[in-house]
This record gives sequence, structure tokens and C-alpha cells, in this order.
Amino acid sequence: MRPHLSLKRVDIGLMKSIPDNFKRWFEQRGWVLRPYQKKMVNAFRKNQSTLLIAPTGAGKTLSGFLPSLIDLAKQEQTGLHTLYISPLKALTHDIHRNLQQPIDDIGLTITVASRTGDTTSYQRQKQRKKPPNILLITPESLMLMLSYADAPRIFGKVKAVIVDEAHSFAFTKRGDFTALALARLQYLSPSMTRFGLSATVAQPASLAAWLGENGEPTDVLQVNSRVKPSIKILTSKERMPFGGYMGKYAVKDIYLQIAKAKTTLVFVNTRAQAELIFQHLWNENSQLLPIAIYHGSLSKEQRLKTENMMASGKLRAIVATSALELGIDWGDVDLVIQVGAPKGVSRLLQRIGRSNHTLDEPSRALLVPANRFETLECQSAITAIKRNELDGGAPMSGALDVLPQFIINCLCSAPADEEQIYQQVIDASPYGGLDRTTFNQLWQFTENGGYALQAYERYNRLHRREDNLFEPASKRVIMRHRQNIGTIVEAGRLKVKRLRRSHQGKIIGEVEEYFAQTLVPGDTFYFAGEVLRFEGIKDMMVEAKPGKAKEPKIPSYTGGQLPLSTFLADGVRELLNNPEEWKKMPKQVVEWLELQRNFSMIPKTTKVLIEQFPYRKTQYTLFYTFEGRKANQTLGMLATRRMEKMGLKPLSFSITDYGLSISSIEAVTSAHLPKLFNPDILGDELEDWMLAAPMLKRSFRRVAIVSGLIEQQYHSTKKTMKQVTFSTDLIYDTLREHDPDHILLRVTREDAERELLDLQRLADMLIRFDQQFDFRVLSKASPMAIPIVLAVKSEQVKGQGAEALLEQASLYQEAENMLQEVKDLLNPSGAGKTV
Repeated sequence: MRPHLSLKRVDIGLMKSIPDNFKRWFEQRGWVLRPYQKKMVNAFRKNQSTLLIAPTGAGKTLSGFLPSLIDLAKQEQTGLHTLYISPLKALTHDIHRNLQQPIDDIGLTITVASRTGDTTSYQRQKQRKKPPNILLITPESLMLMLSYADAPRIFGKVKAVIVDEAHSFAFTKRGDFTALALARLQYLSPSMTRFGLSATVAQPASLAAWLGENGEPTDVLQVNSRVKPSIKILTSKERMPFGGYMGKYAVKDIYLQIAKAKTTLVFVNTRAQAELIFQHLWNENSQLLPIAIYHGSLSKEQRLKTENMMASGKLRAIVATSALELGIDWGDVDLVIQVGAPKGVSRLLQRIGRSNHTLDEPSRALLVPANRFETLECQSAITAIKRNELDGGAPMSGALDVLPQFIINCLCSAPADEEQIYQQVIDASPYGGLDRTTFNQLWQFTENGGYALQAYERYNRLHRREDNLFEPASKRVIMRHRQNIGTIVEAGRLKVKRLRRSHQGKIIGEVEEYFAQTLVPGDTFYFAGEVLRFEGIKDMMVEAKPGKAKEPKIPSYTGGQLPLSTFLADGVRELLNNPEEWKKMPKQVVEWLELQRNFSMIPKTTKVLIEQFPYRKTQYTLFYTFEGRKANQTLGMLATRRMEKMGLKPLSFSITDYGLSISSIEAVTSAHLPKLFNPDILGDELEDWMLAAPMLKRSFRRVAIVSGLIEQQYHSTKKTMKQVTFSTDLIYDTLREHDPDHILLRVTREDAERELLDLQRLADMLIRFDQQFDFRVLSKASPMAIPIVLAVKSEQVKGQGAEALLEQASLYQEAENMLQEVKDLLNPSGAGKTV
């Protein structure tokens, strides 16, 4: 581990149980063991699974590995001793690099290897034949290895499993998938000890329950930081926009901060934003500083090159997405800049923790809100961090579409019956309450597809042997399963080939299929930190050459936008209702809020503000919900259906994280609101809409892929999204007509409600504010309405690339004109004066 993980406080007594060679290593580095690290060593000896929650720089990683290193040093073991599970490939590579240091320094004969989707076929075969003592692995690669017949030999002697950054994915479908993998590991190695490592946890008890086995939570070992991070909102002389999410206005200021710092991580929320911000920083790069870009759609070679350059101190800054926010051990980073609102307090703390990687020194961060509303979010996050308040996902029952995949995975390794696998499933915390009837239905689907599909050989995946044990029906079933393991369902992707001559070149990453379909030869677009000119599509690859253009397109990625947490939304409401706190924000934001207060009103914490006003020859109704995009989009769909029934003739709606704007021919009045903003809208309107809308088909597509009903990849061929959509839509219609009680239709409904609609959050809001609203009829759009009214219509665009339209000067000017009209109305004798 690196010196910035230094353990400064001396306590000789804690070193007595440490082997002499480890003592010498600690002394050479000026370190001693902290109490919580000693407790982790003791927990391993007592076989006590433990969740360690500690701030960045506290030596969490060393705490997780130290028991294994000591155990392996005392008694050499051939084969796999410790598994380290990481949610990110980049984190796995980084830990491998840093773990090797104490092994080499102490002179230990311990072997370490990494296994991710980037690992070569040769390395994978080598790891299976002769497993290392410590294997660093992602959840998907772990499940793949568990599917092999030699899994009992490989994993049968595992003594410890370390789950890093557990909070980041535990309460997601990928977390359900990982919990099942842990249950399988425990089945193969019953005495295995589980360790979880995390820096930011809002609900430690819930995370400990997720990490535990057989319904028993792990112990929790919590370490509190003695210092608070230093976080400020960057001030810029440039005019802050009303809408958009890119943050281009502040690029010059961001560059000046990079030039002052030794090394800077510039975090953004989307891949499209990463490409754009990087290009604008490069245009400002008068000092020719080495700046790189990093996101998940770049090629493995591109990502590894950037990681290695950063680790060796050759870069001054990286523009990165969440692909680098977890645990990367770069001690020379002295500044983190977050461009765009963080959307969650815990996520912001995680990113800030990448700077000043020492326990007793504050991390330093600057927040750059992309628009005025986001300033409120940034200030609310700063306040929450000062109060030691965190947010995080709430535990949910395990996603059912993961179970058919797990069933097949177990049977690929060894034949079994239903009861054996059911017991392993309910040992996983998210599935502890799964009833046997539901499991049997999922087993039946896994076996032959169910009533409507069992006649087709393609869906007969399991074979019952004479001894009543089940096994995969064929080698083809096994191959299909292994090539499609995981829960991450992405839109169709095409590789990007950067041409040097003719059709020769190298692959530098991927763009989504629908974006590639919008390009014509000669179009230019940002990718991998440069401008490329589109040449055409050949062999399912986007071919492009370096080029120049004034307005290149920006690749957009479906589902890339981060959701606003409920906790942070409540913080924004509280901030709005505390004018004393406004003084901490930029003057132009304060002016905007004061105009809102004088022209309409500030949304209260106990009521929903609803505004009605004319705009562009139509009537607009604005709901300030503060419930995030998914909930607002669902409310928009349902409210417009009810408005149609009420004769209000709705035309369209637009959304942001903060509100919903609906345009209509007829004006909404106070008489309409009790029925329009009412919990019963989740009744008939929801049912009618879900059956008529493509929403359920979109959800069924995801469920079908995760459950193995249809695969995205077979052999070396990856299906296009058009092919996947055609197949799943056909199956969905067949099940609806001939097998309406099919388990996959139920799973689809649950998936849509949880993943696409955010129904629980919307329902909570409608119940909380039932008949509790303030209604304002205005002559113009209010200042707070401007960014919501000008937002791109959510149902008319795919992905978020179109949101860059909000950056256009025409919309900027329109927003300024709208604000000026409000000023004129408030100051008829002195138009344009600042309120």
C-alpha cells in the first residue's frame, strides 16, 4: 500500500500478535496498526464476518487484506485463499498494483491475479489450472467461474471474501446477483469469512444484513473521520445558465483551478458530458497540460493507458465519470472538481474522497453547478456533509429475473435438484423471504419456458436425469448462458474504429447503436478526447478518421443520467425555505430566488407549489415535486391522461429532477387540482397507461435478457438492439395472449415499477401532499419555471444527447428574455433593475 495510507498513531501493544516480518515492514514505513485493523485480524481468526466502514485514507483496503496476508505468511497454501470482489475493473487493476507492494517488500511467496472482462483467454485458463492465493475479480467474472465443473476445486478452500465499495451496488439488481454468488461460494466453502469495505454508508445495519448469510447480518466496525472535507461552490464571472447539464460556462474557471493544483480529478455525471468538457478544457489548454479522459465506453487499452499514466504521476487532470469514483488509490490527487450536481450526498463524498488520500487531512473539492437549480442541490449537499448526514439506497426484495440465470449457473457446474438450489437462494439476504411457489414458477420457466413456450426446443434448457437431478439440456445451453452472464443490460453498441488508412485502424471504444444510426458520412462527433469524422459502418463497426468541425455531435448514452436522491431533494426544499442560507450561493442565484419569491412564491416543505400561466399561445401548469426524473416522467404520463379525460386537451410535458411542466389548450384551474394531483391517479390511469404504452415491453426486454429467455450475444456475434427488440416484443405479445399468468409477466411488471417508473417514490409524494398544494395563477412564467419549461421533452428524445440543446444560445437568450419580463412586471417604473 502507498505511504498516503499512513498509520501515524503509535500503540506498541497492538503489534504483539503481528509476525516479525510484518512488524519490520510497518516500522520501515513509519506505520503501526490501528485498533480497527487489529479487530479485523481478530475477526478473521474467529471467523466473524464483518462490515468495515471507514473514511477514505483510513487504510480500509489494507484492513481487508491484512488478515489474509498474515494467514498466508504463517502457513503457505496452494490454491485460492482470498477472493476480492470489486464493482469496477479500474478498481481491481489499482488494488492489484498496490497489493503487490507489501508482498514484495516483506518477501512473501503469495500469488495474486486479476480476473475481469478484460482478462485474456490464456490468463483465464492459467488461473483455473493453478489458482492464485488471492484473486481480484468482478461479480460477473466470479459468477462465470462458478459455472465451471471445477468450481468446487477452485473455490472449495476459500477462507475469506472481501467485497469492496459494497454500498455502491448492494441494493441494486447487480447487488442481488452478487449476493447469490456469495451464497454459492458459502455452499462450496462453508467456513468462509465475509468482509465488506465501504467509506460512505447511510444505513449500516441494512448493508450488514445484505453482506450476511442465512439471514444473519455481519458485525459492523465503524471508524469516524476526525476531519471534514473542504468543499466550496466554484464562483464564476460568467452568466450561469437556467437549464442544461454540461457546465460549459465555467470551463475557463475549471482550467485555472487545474493549472493551480498538482493533480485534479474532474468528475462529471455522464459520458457525453465527459467528452464535451474534455474538448472545451483542451481548447483552453494554453499551458499544454497533460489532461486525459476516462469513461466506460472507451477501449480497454485506452483506459489502462490512462490509469497507468495517472498512477505514475504523468497527468495533471482526468475528466472522468463514475468509472473512477470508487476507491482508486492515487495519493497525489489534491483537488476534485464535480461538474454538475452530485445527485446524492454519499456519491459526492465518495468522489471527494479521491483527493488528499490521507486520514487526518481534509479532502478538497469544488462543485460546479451546471445551472441555477443545481446550485441549490450543491449547497444542500455541502450542508448535509457538514451535518454528517448521508443518503443511500433502501433494501428491496431480490429481483426475480436474476434467479433463472443463477439456477442455470449452478447446474452448469454440477447436477442438482430444486431443493438444493432453493436453499442456496434463500441463504442470500435479498431472497431470504422468497416463497417456494414463486421459486417453483421460476424453475419451471428455466426448465422449459412455461406453458406457452415449452413446445419450442429453444426454451427447453434443463434436462431431468433418471436420478431426478437436473442438468443443462445441451452444451449449447451452457455456451449461451456463459456468454450472457450478468445483469447490466445496455443498449446495442457498435465499436468505434479510428482509421489510419483504408479500413485499417484500432478500436478505441463503443457508441450506442441509435447514435450511430443518426450519422451520415462527413458528420463529426466527439469521442475518446478528439473530434472524429464519420466515414461509415462496416462489419458492425463505426469507422471514423480524425477531423475538425465547429459543432461536432456528442454521443449520448441511454440511462446515463444519475437520479436525484430523495434525501437531497428534501435538502433542497429545506434550503429554499431558509433565506439566511441563500447568502452562501452566487449573487445571480440569489437574485433568481428573490425574483421567484416576489413574483410567485418559494415552494414550501409541507406543500407542493403549482403554477399556471400562458406561454407560446398555450397554457402551462408547473408542478414543483422535487422527486427526480423517473417519478416526474411517470406523473407526467398519468396527469396528461387524466387531463385528457377532463377535457383540458394536454399537448406535451417536460421534466427535470425538480419539476414537471404540462402544456395544454385549456387552462388548469383550482377546481381541477383536487382530482388532478391525487393519489388515485395511480389507479385506473396507471393500469390503462402501462398496458397501452411501450413501457412494459421495454421492461420485458431487460427481464428477458437477464433471465436468459433471449441472449444479446452468441458465439462472436452480438445481436443488434433491433433484433433483440423484435424477438422480445413477439414473445411478450405471445405470453400476453396465450399465457397471461406467466411468471415473467409478473416479473416484468415489478421491474417496470422499480427500475423505470419509480412508483414507490411517486406514491409516497402523492400521499404526503394529498390536497396539500399552493396554486398560483401568473401572467408569465416564473423565474423557477424557466428551466423546466425550456427543458427538452422527455418522451421525444432517446438518451440525453438532445439535452445539449439547452446549451444553445437561442435558449439562453429566451431564458434571459423571460426573466427580464418578470423584472419589468415587478419594477414597472424602472425596468431591468435588480430586485
